[in-house]
This record gives sequence, C-alpha cells and structure tokens, in this order.
Amino acid sequence: MSIAEKFMTMEYGPAPEDPKEAQAWLDRHGHRFVHFINGEWQAPAAGEYFETLDPSNGEKLASVAQGSPADVDAAVRAARAAFPKWRALTPHVRARYLYALARLVQKHSRLLAVLETMDNGKPIRESRDIDIPLVARHFYHHAGWAQLLEQEFPEYEPCGVVGQIIPWNFPLLMAAWKIAPALATGNTVVLKPAEFTPLSALAFAELCQEAGLPAGVVNIVTGDGSTGEALVKHSDVDKIAFTGSTEVGRAIRSATAATPKRLSLELGGKSPFIIFDDADLDSAVEGLVDGIWFNQGQVCCAGSRLLMQESIAENLIAKIRDRMSSLRVGLPLDKAIDIGAIVARVQLERIQRMVGQGIADGATCWQPQVALPARGFYYPPTLLSNVHPTSIVAQQEIFGPVLAAMTFRTPKEAVELANNTVYGLAACVWSENINVALHVASQLKAGVVWVNCTNLFDASCGFGGYRESGYGREGGREGLLEYLQPTWFKNAPNLPAARPPAVPQTTEEPRAGTPAIDRTVKLYIGGKQARPDSGYSMEVRSPDGRLLGEASLGNRKDIRNAVEAARKAEAWAKATAHNRAQVLYYCAENLSQRREEIVRGLAAVVGAKQAAAELDLSVERIFSYAAWADKFDGAVHNPPFRNIAIAMNESLGTVGIICPTEAPLLGFLSLVLPAIAVGNTVIAVPSEAYPLIAADLYQLFDTSDLPGGAVNIVTGYASQLLKTLAEHDDVDAIWSFGDEANAAAAKAMSVGNLKQVWTNEGRAIDWFDPKLAEGRWFLEHATQVKNIWVPYGE
Repeated sequence: MSIAEKFMTMEYGPAPEDPKEAQAWLDRHGHRFVHFINGEWQAPAAGEYFETLDPSNGEKLASVAQGSPADVDAAVRAARAAFPKWRALTPHVRARYLYALARLVQKHSRLLAVLETMDNGKPIRESRDIDIPLVARHFYHHAGWAQLLEQEFPEYEPCGVVGQIIPWNFPLLMAAWKIAPALATGNTVVLKPAEFTPLSALAFAELCQEAGLPAGVVNIVTGDGSTGEALVKHSDVDKIAFTGSTEVGRAIRSATAATPKRLSLELGGKSPFIIFDDADLDSAVEGLVDGIWFNQGQVCCAGSRLLMQESIAENLIAKIRDRMSSLRVGLPLDKAIDIGAIVARVQLERIQRMVGQGIADGATCWQPQVALPARGFYYPPTLLSNVHPTSIVAQQEIFGPVLAAMTFRTPKEAVELANNTVYGLAACVWSENINVALHVASQLKAGVVWVNCTNLFDASCGFGGYRESGYGREGGREGLLEYLQPTWFKNAPNLPAARPPAVPQTTEEPRAGTPAIDRTVKLYIGGKQARPDSGYSMEVRSPDGRLLGEASLGNRKDIRNAVEAARKAEAWAKATAHNRAQVLYYCAENLSQRREEIVRGLAAVVGAKQAAAELDLSVERIFSYAAWADKFDGAVHNPPFRNIAIAMNESLGTVGIICPTEAPLLGFLSLVLPAIAVGNTVIAVPSEAYPLIAADLYQLFDTSDLPGGAVNIVTGYASQLLKTLAEHDDVDAIWSFGDEANAAAAKAMSVGNLKQVWTNEGRAIDWFDPKLAEGRWFLEHATQVKNIWVPYGE
C-alpha cells in the first residue's frame, strides 16, 4: 500500500482534553452555585435550585440558584446604587477595568473553554479557538471605546441599569457581546444567563472580582424564563438587551411597550447560503460545513437554507454528501471531533420533530453512516433535498445540524428565494464573480452578508438582523450606540396627553352657520391627491375656536393604499444619494418661494411669530438633509482576519410616521426629511392641530420632482391610523411622536411583526433647536447597518 493510500485510510484516534481543572473548579464550589449580586455571592431568596447537565452524557454538573423576583430586585438595586460612581469614573479608568477583564479571560482561557464545552456540548476546538479568543477580543476592543468615549460621543450618556438576557448557544461570548459595550459606555449590568448554560457566566463573575470591578457594576442572576421575565418587567431597568428566539422577543416587546425602556433584540434566523455556478465548489462546501454544522447548527445565523444554481446542483450535492461522510460526531472534549452534543434533550426532540415534518412535506433526507455515542444528546449531520420553499424546514428555525437544499436559475430568483422568509439575520454568497456577489449581497434583506466566507465575527463589526430577526446591533460603533442616548433626551419634559378624537363630519353636509370652504384638503397617495375612503372629514379650528377648514379623515383602506404606493416607489430607494440631495434642495427652493402664503395659513393656529420661524427653519432643515443625503456614509472595517467588512448604511424601507402636533410644518419635515434623505419611502400622518398643512406639502412635493409614492400623506386621527400602520406587514418601521399613550401604543401594536419602532417616549422635543431636532440621531434611526464581509489576498 502506498503512503497516499495509507494516509487516506487512517482513522483519527481520540485526543481528549483533560477536564481536571474544570472539575476542580466545580469541586471548589461544591457543585453548587448562587447568584452574584453587589460583588458578593448570595443564596437565592426562595432557596430554590435547578440542575445543569453535561449534554455529552446527560449527567449532572451542578446545582444552580433559581432566581426569583426578589433576587432580581436585589440585583437591580445593586446596579442602580453602583451606577452613579461607575458613570462618574474617567474614561481611562473604565478602560483599565475592561482591559483587565480581557487579560483575565486570556489568563484563564483553557478553564473557560473546557467549562463552556462541558456545559454546552460544543466541540472543545470551537470553544478554545473561536469563542474564548473572541470574548477577550470584545473586552480589548471596548476598552478602547471606553478610552475614546467622550471624544467620539461628546453629547451622549449611558442608559443606566441594563438588563441583559443571553442564550445557551454561545454562553460566554454572548455575555461578552453585551457586558463589554455596556460597561464601556458607563452602564451597570444585571445579566441573566441561559438556564441550560450558566456556568461560564458564573466563572466570569469571579474574573470581575479578580479585576477589582466595583461592587454592583456587574450582577449575575441565574434562573429560567421566569427570572428573565422578572428582569424585563422590573420598573428600575432602563434598557433590555436580549438574544434568543423570536417568540420570546415578541413577549419582551409586549412587556416593555408601556415603558420608556430601550430595547435591542437579536433574534432567530433562517439564513440563505447561496452558491452560484462559477463558485469554487470545494471552498463553498468547506464554508458550508462552517455555516451549518458549526456548533451543531445551534447558531442563529447558521446557513441552514442552501440555494444552489440549478446547473451545479447534482455535482454539489455529491460533494456535500462526501464531506458529510467525513465529519466526526462524538464527545465534545475530544479535540478530533467536528460535531458535539445538542445542548439538551428538549432541543434534540425539537430537531427530530422538525426533520420528520420536513420529510412529511416531501423532502428527501440523507444522513451519513456515523456512529453516535450511546449516552448524551446527539444528532447526525443531515441534508434535506428537494425542499419546497414553503416547507416548515425552509421557513422555521430548526437550530440543529440540518441543511435544507433548494435550487435557483438566475440571480434574481436567488434573491427572491433568499428573502422569502420573515427573518433577515445573515446570508452567504459564493461566486468568483465579485460583481455578481456584491450585486446580490446588496439586495439581500440581512444584517450581515459573508462573500466567499462564512460565520466571521469581530468586535469591530456590527452584528444584527432585519425584520423578525430583531433590531439593534452588537459590536462596532453601532453596537455601542445601543447603550447610549442623547444627554438632553432623558430629562426632556413630557407632552400633555392628547385629546380624544372628535366626531367626524361629512364633507357633503357641512353644519349650518359655518363659512363656505373654498377647497377640500385631500389625501396625498402615490403622488396624487385622493379623496378619503370614509367620505368623512375632520374639522380644523384655531385656538380661539374659529373653523379654519376641514381635512380628509383617512381610514384603514387609505393607509393600505398609501403603503402600496410607497412599496412601488422603488425609483426613490434606488436613486443615487446625489439625486436625492438635488430633489431636496429643489424642495427648499420651492418652499422658500411660497413663504408668505404658507406662513399666513399656519399663523391662524400657531401665531405669526411661530409660523414664520417654522417656515424659515424648515428651509434650513431641508438644506441640512440635502447636505446629509450623500454624506451619511458607512465605513470599512479592518478586522483581524484576511477580510474587510463593508458597513453600509441602508434604508429601512417603508416608514410610517406619526408627526408631532405642536409644530405642524417643522415637526413634519423634521421627521420626514431624514427618512427620505437616506432612501426610505414614507406614509406620514400630519399634525392633528393643523392637518391643513398637508395641502401645502403635497403642492411642494408635486413641484419638486419627488417621485410619486416616496412621500404619502394621510390626514386623520393619529390614534386610529397608528394601529393600521403598526400592524401592516409591509411597513418596516414606525416613528411615533406624540404623548406617552401614543408611544406605548406604537410599540404594543407592532409586536406581531416586530417592526422597528422609534418614539419620543411622550417627551417634548424642541423642534426649533437644531442640536436636538436634526442630524445624526435622526439619520441613525432612519438606517440600518449591513456588514458585508469580503476576503482578499491569497
């Protein structure tokens, strides 16, 4: 037998990692753990514990405290007490603490890696070579942000006490993703690790003690979903950061809707793995191994939907099967295995159930002949081919080592199939033609796109999703902003509660004694004036009770028509930033020419002085966003790999805007302008105090070359129109600027589809102060960042 033949027939022998240090750590704690609160170890108030198991054999590792509302309250009170002193530290001192944590993670890296594998079931190679180094990287990177905070974010402040809830698939890495930016920006933290995998977070608590972190800055309360629920609902928590399932994300959005809590959600995914016929197929297959069988497929951004160009499907499937046959499944502490254990029996049963449903839906199942360990929770790598795009295995997250394969013919069809999901977390594109790869990447509804690579992460590059994969980002500058807010905003006074809507009047039967109205203010939909579907109008009166006119009373059908028009206005979204800027400059020019006429009408409601100020500032504001249109750029990150990551500021899509009452013209333009400047299309509900301004606005847009449908105006009662906008699946975001009830309603009504919601939390904004009412804060809410990773070099 030749040397080559011997090499091909060699079997990998076991290479077990010695767990004695981790076992000794467990022994020192008596295999029993309590909460970490206010810098100390505290027993659970209710005296209850639960077991955490080793997925590789099903055996008990330790008993862990079950957190109660009392425990959560103690942790929140400790974090609140620690917040003023932690926030008051100089940036340099906070940076030194984060640097110390990074060094300690490296110092104890082997223990942390082994402990993570024992508690989670992932292969030790992944814990040792990927997870723990990235944990250290996040603390190093954010030590730098802490040092630079006052220079880079001079008018921002921390949110306060942050509640963080993390999943079980990357326990310590997810903790680092959340704790590092929170501490760097001056917040204090209450962390709730996953019930299945609490041990590495508790080990991290010891590192906090070793680093001398002030008591109460980081608190860790263990427990099940009820513990997380108590943290979400606690009245003294200022922000919730959650990573987990979309179902739980909806529950958190609902629970926080009536509060001013900031919220960031990193949720599920059903990521497409797109392979074109010109791709390097061997490299693509290796990428696919990392895309779906990394961490047993228990990855929110796993490339679980394989989209193959039809001409290469047969050849590619054969290569995938050959590679699957070489994957080694076994004990996670064996350094020679590729796939470890599923985290828990309940997750294993879910995978089995969903694969069974996929087969029932018509998919063909193929699994390699691989021996699974007799004990523990294991599932073989699985390929489902001939999958219909509507099958459960193509639409729902399996969270296991299961690949669903489909074919496409053209790049356009690939994009349509890729976007045919409620999720939008990540995607992969494989093609040797960089034009094809980047063209497709730009069209994918995903927060991260890897080109000819997969599952690359770095602290400098934001990660997060579109649509029902959540909103907000982890990592990078955009991730840091999740833990900051403008200094002026938190203490802004509340607006008075809005009055209930009046009884509508018909336009056909005006009341006796009212003056004749020489024009009817219609709706503005798709670039045309439109009568309301209801046939009703709403009275508009001056502060002294004079009838100024009547505006159309829009309803659900009018909103639906406006959304349809906005979705069709693709020309605006695809226009160059330069062209959008020119249209906005033209708007300013036309508004300025109609100054006297508009001021005269507006003065009847807000007075001559405010009316003049609103118009003059509106012209300036249009100029500002015309200027920003081609300058609110993304960035190019240089992560420590052979890649660049292109961070692109993309429009949200279609935005529903409830405009403020108090500044009918300036408030409208202050919200609509940043949205359209970056390429969004808009359905705007103007001020109820003076909806007649709509007539002036649609004449302005008509004469300024704004494409039909880019801005649609539906007059009516905000409280009624908001519901339709919030519940509409083709509206990508809601901006609602009214009283507290209005803000709460916007968040509560959008739970079903988890659209992005931005409100003033019922607080007053001085629309006349450009430091508060225009600029980056608005543009950041008008965009979402897509990171496209591109490899380079040989």
